[in-house]
Amino acid sequence: MAEPGAPQDAASAQPLCPSADLAERGRALVFDVRLWGQPARAFVLRHDGVLRGYINRCAHVPVEMDWQPGEFLDADKRFIICAIHGATYEPAQGRCVGGPCGRSKLIALDVAERDGQACWYPSRDVQPALPAVAAAPPPPP
Repeated sequence: MAEPGAPQDAASAQPLCPSADLAERGRALVFDVRLWGQPARAFVLRHDGVLRGYINRCAHVPVEMDWQPGEFLDADKRFIICAIHGATYEPAQGRCVGGPCGRSKLIALDVAERDGQACWYPSRDVQPALPAVAAAPPPPP
């Protein structure tokens, strides 16, 4: 992941959705990635006017955290919360602030807004998902 505020390579930007689709403290966009070469899910949401992106994996036990598709925030919309274990994370840094996650952090993604689009920038550890491979038709009888 690039350092926050570091210039990003426009060529590596992965457009996710129009920026306007991510409402303040609203539903997140969930998308597929590869984490350390394995399939994983990630999400991006807007919190305090800034896009925040993380791997959709609780630091306590590696399970997806949304309680409904794209819903990660607690009832007050202040914290990211794991629907399975109640682990609570502050959105700005992904740092655990309560529950069974101890002193762990969520795995952050480098996200930004570019030309009206929410974009994600791959890193060494987090890469785009592999394209789906169409099944070959069965051989003729």
